[in-house]
Amino acid sequence: MSSVPSDDLRLQFPPLASGRVYLDNAAGGLLPLSAIRAITAHLTDYGAVNAMPSHVPGHAVADLKRRAREATALFLNADPADVALGPSATALAFRVAAGMARRWGPGDEIIVSGLEHEANASPWRELERVGVTVHVWHARQPDMRLHPDDLAARLSPRTRLVAVTAASNVLGVTPDIPAITAQVRAAGAWTAVDAVHAGPHTLPDVQAWGADLVTFSPYKVFGPHLGALWLRAELREQLPWPRLSFVPPGDITGLEHGTPPFELLAGWLGTLDYLSGLGDSTVLSRAALEQAYTRIAALEAPVTARMVQGLVALPDVTVYGPQTTDGRVGTVAFRVAGHTPQATAARLAAQGVDVGAGHFYAVQPLTDLGLYPDGVVRTSLAHYTTTHDVDALLSALA
Repeated sequence: MSSVPSDDLRLQFPPLASGRVYLDNAAGGLLPLSAIRAITAHLTDYGAVNAMPSHVPGHAVADLKRRAREATALFLNADPADVALGPSATALAFRVAAGMARRWGPGDEIIVSGLEHEANASPWRELERVGVTVHVWHARQPDMRLHPDDLAARLSPRTRLVAVTAASNVLGVTPDIPAITAQVRAAGAWTAVDAVHAGPHTLPDVQAWGADLVTFSPYKVFGPHLGALWLRAELREQLPWPRLSFVPPGDITGLEHGTPPFELLAGWLGTLDYLSGLGDSTVLSRAALEQAYTRIAALEAPVTARMVQGLVALPDVTVYGPQTTDGRVGTVAFRVAGHTPQATAARLAAQGVDVGAGHFYAVQPLTDLGLYPDGVVRTSLAHYTTTHDVDALLSALA
């Protein structure tokens, strides 16, 4: 299998035809034509028709929601009854936290890892308002990796939840999720895993991960702006989150407040069709998705190596976090001596290379590194990124 994106693959993403180099995939991925066409087709055929069993178009729209939930569950290796779709992973996490606030209080504790994006931190910190104590499991510098001994020192019989990312959205670090969830489970606590940044690079598997709650964002996985959440079935009835009166307690749809953006659900199904094709299948299946992610890993590996090694080697450039490709995805945080991150990004943009600059909601890790609030320059790839794109970045920096 080729480790070089084919022209046919890149042609599926219209913005790549502009000639600009897009290296801000951590902020949001590009959409394939199948997703764009699915959104257009839905709006053309149904407009803003709502899900209604009483007429034909309403029945079709209701069926779309069912199919989107089932396909998302397939993506997560989960039961559809345990999957919610919403406006964002952040919004869904806050809704679950509201249920936790009705269950926990003084004497209860939560641990948040030092690698977290605020989507997997602020919702749980909200519980401090009801007396829950929140601790931070700091990453060890300079490589910014999480160590089990440091977690063990924080765990106690009062620990109720540990929040940890599957991949840092700013440093690219990938913690060992199965090992962490096993450690947390042995202590009698739950684990909330943020798969938002891992999702474009690694196919989530809630069964293999052993987590209790997993969130991800389809818009980071080449889909439209949506969020998704999986919650272990045994936990649902234990979390009395705010819900519409007619929704039964524990029903996952209670987290899906209001009318969903049906056109975006259609677009997400279009993205999953694209991923199935990437896995050499015309039918969406777990096996097809696994094959697609095998190809994604092969495509990303040489580009990640070129980007990490090239940035580390540049004079006057400081790379934060891992200095090699081990235990990371293709996201790199750096600064150029004598320049603010914003100034560096602006100069790169003027040369046709688009990167991110700022803190990216990664408050804790950048605070620990002394880089908050100005943050860093962040360059991040996807499977359609080429070594030529990376060379353009390195040349512009040099």
